[in-house]
Amino acid sequence: MFLNRMVFRSLSRQLRRRILIAVSVGLSTCVCVAMLGVVFDVGDKLNAELSTYGSNIVVQPKSDAVISDLYSSGGADSGDDTAAATGSESTDPTAFMKESDVQKIKTIFWAYNITDFAPTLNMHADVSSVCRDDSQKSSCSKSSGSDSVAIVGTWFAKTLNLDTGESTVAGVRNMRSWWKVTGRWASDKTTATSGVESSEAMVGTTLAQQLNVQVGGSITLHKFGREQHVRVVGIFQSGDSDDSSIYMPSAAAEKLNDTANSVDRIEVKALTTPENALAKKAAKNPAALSQEEWETWYCTAYPSSIAYQIEEVIPGSVAKQVRQVAALQGDVLKKTQAVMILMTVLSLISAAIAVANLMAAAIAERSSEFALLKAIGASDGAVIRMILLETGVVSLVGALVGTGFGSGAAQLIGHVVFGAGISMRPMVFVLVFVLLAATILLASLSAIRSILGLRPAEVLHGR
Repeated sequence: MFLNRMVFRSLSRQLRRRILIAVSVGLSTCVCVAMLGVVFDVGDKLNAELSTYGSNIVVQPKSDAVISDLYSSGGADSGDDTAAATGSESTDPTAFMKESDVQKIKTIFWAYNITDFAPTLNMHADVSSVCRDDSQKSSCSKSSGSDSVAIVGTWFAKTLNLDTGESTVAGVRNMRSWWKVTGRWASDKTTATSGVESSEAMVGTTLAQQLNVQVGGSITLHKFGREQHVRVVGIFQSGDSDDSSIYMPSAAAEKLNDTANSVDRIEVKALTTPENALAKKAAKNPAALSQEEWETWYCTAYPSSIAYQIEEVIPGSVAKQVRQVAALQGDVLKKTQAVMILMTVLSLISAAIAVANLMAAAIAERSSEFALLKAIGASDGAVIRMILLETGVVSLVGALVGTGFGSGAAQLIGHVVFGAGISMRPMVFVLVFVLLAATILLASLSAIRSILGLRPAEVLHGR
């Protein structure tokens, strides 16, 4: 009780230094809470941010993947989406996967990490006629029949009813968020009028200029005697080779190509964990893993483990990560975390220096008080406990205030950088307070040495 009274009485003295210690600790706490809060949540935020730029896993028929690897013609591993999609600019695919199997992707162990996916059927067809504007018949013109165009049959925003009883929406609409669309996105419905299939479609800007078609116009396609009429509801600018393509519903493309229930590529967008040595080892040969390694790898959201699970549910397929995207996610995550951890360490060092200097100055001013306490029988330990308790109380006040500001700063960083709030995990606060306690103890070492070296007789006689 005597010690507590001494501590609380001493808090009213040297008020300026007490405030400076509280401010120093508070600022350090603010930085630590903000930085570590973001560090622990930045993985999901970065994955979500980077996933807006396309898929990070590509699924192909096994035969196409073997040929792609054999001739090094690009493909998913190299990150060349165009090469992987068509194999070449003029050759249509000859190997397919079942479109009906695509929705099985949402049944794998990491189904909730699959944020979106879309199958594609890449093909070519000839243009029979083009109407710049369907409301003006005079704008329609026949084609020579030699205008072959690239066509991508896909899902735009298709509602899937899964075997689990749940439903989900998948398609390129959310996977092509960078597209600049004039008009609107196409629907997945097809209709038949006078024996001719009709559907909505979206045309790339380059092809739209070549065909002289605009939103509200139409294009008639034919291939080996089969005909498909598409209404242009959107013109998109992608900034890549898709600008020379027509995107239409997969059902319409399959009928035009006479390949029912067939797709040659599936793009998957997944939230993944950056690769480490185990993931790289598994990517080369999962069979080489020990039982314990295999279980760890399979139950972690590595791109390679998600790809492996996709292969398990889609027969005759090979799933590969788009390594440029996966590597970018890992590199950005590591660098971002390194910068934030460095800022945390620097803030703790700054707090330690500030607290050590302020405590040294305070002890120098109160040396007579401490000498008197020791002269009347107080042990070194009692004096040290009093100093540590005083500093601890002041630091705790600063830490609590800094925690509030740090949580707010973390939310501000989340909304400004990622457009979403940061989930503050309890571990962050525990870790910050442990680090601060260790920092203040280290900062107090010089003060403790001063007290241990204090000689009451010399101090009280003014020597």
